[in-house]
Amino acid sequence: MNIERALYKVVLWMVLLSPFLFHLSPLSAQNLTSSPYSRYAYGDLNENVPAGFRAMGGVGFGMRNNRAINPSQPASYTSCDTLTFMMDVAASASWSRYQDATGQRNKANGNLEYVTLQIPLWKQWLALSVGLLPYSSVGYSISLDDETADGGYNFNTAYDGAGNISEVYGGLSANICNWFAFGANVYYMWGDLARTRTLTFTQSGLTPTVQAEILSISSVRLRYGAQFFHTWGKHTVVAGAMYENKMKLHSEYMLVETQTLDSIPIYKDGWQVPTVWGVGASYNWDKRLTVAFDFERQHMSSVLYNGLEGHYSGLRDRNRYALGVEYRHNPMGRKYVERMMWRAGVSIQDEYLASIGAKKYTASIGIGFPLYSIGTTINTTVEYTHRGKKTGLEENALRLTIGVGIAETWFFKRKL
Repeated sequence: MNIERALYKVVLWMVLLSPFLFHLSPLSAQNLTSSPYSRYAYGDLNENVPAGFRAMGGVGFGMRNNRAINPSQPASYTSCDTLTFMMDVAASASWSRYQDATGQRNKANGNLEYVTLQIPLWKQWLALSVGLLPYSSVGYSISLDDETADGGYNFNTAYDGAGNISEVYGGLSANICNWFAFGANVYYMWGDLARTRTLTFTQSGLTPTVQAEILSISSVRLRYGAQFFHTWGKHTVVAGAMYENKMKLHSEYMLVETQTLDSIPIYKDGWQVPTVWGVGASYNWDKRLTVAFDFERQHMSSVLYNGLEGHYSGLRDRNRYALGVEYRHNPMGRKYVERMMWRAGVSIQDEYLASIGAKKYTASIGIGFPLYSIGTTINTTVEYTHRGKKTGLEENALRLTIGVGIAETWFFKRKL
């Protein structure tokens, strides 16, 4: 089929270019965000759901899919076929518009999103997943003009930030029985978040002042997941839960004076990742229609940040709600369009900084293009995000994500 041949070429090019894309990953200096909202704390947090689920609003805790690697829910790995090796690679590009009283600015970003692998270890009872994911991103540039109280001097203050916290993970999932699975992920996190403040006077003879704050992280964290699932006739129901306990980060916070190049350690090990828990559920009818819902809560107000409890540092608890739907007319249809997956979703989440106050709203749509000849699906997602207020800083963004999920039959004995 012509469509499948064209998509096959896309898959081939993405696999061939993946070593190059890896150098543009969150490990590099290029950022996944350009939002001024990433100026504070850990920056923009990533939900770490696969591209197909992102089109469904970012659901994941109650999702079991034998053609998707779902690191947000470690219990889901045993949903894979017992003979299949899986790999998922995704890249994204975003276009953002920021508007406030001083005017509007446009910004574009692009980068590799994630690389994940998954294999069965023992029949349908045990499975393994590993991968590279982004945890959070900082990227912004803000410039403000002002004058001293007596009006004698004019100056410009520029705020710039860059950096990422990345993570590699390894996860195991086990089916305890035919209707219950349990899993756990171990993450190694690392990265630097740099924030710079530059004060420049318009009058000659006055030396600019530059200060840089650098947070370096190298630490480990854990995530646990559980799923209950049952199928009767054409109906399948899954209910899932996820939990992460609060953990101290091995970290160091430095204040650097760029004029003197003096580095002053301010805090060491004064940061934590929060307690996080979430629940989700999904319903599938005849492998054609899927409806899913997620709720997640991060207890940011009780973590250590800059050596203080979060509520003293202006942090607050963060809630996220997500709702998504997927429809395919006929998984075994002769016409290609009948086998395509059509997805849509919405999500609402709080900002974890009390001073911002605004919520983040996201609407998403996507299409999955299956390639039965090579067991691969190309997942495309378009997300529209709005946050902020018209009386303050307003952000509107579009993000295009393309993911390639490869599923190949490896683990079987050939008959002679």
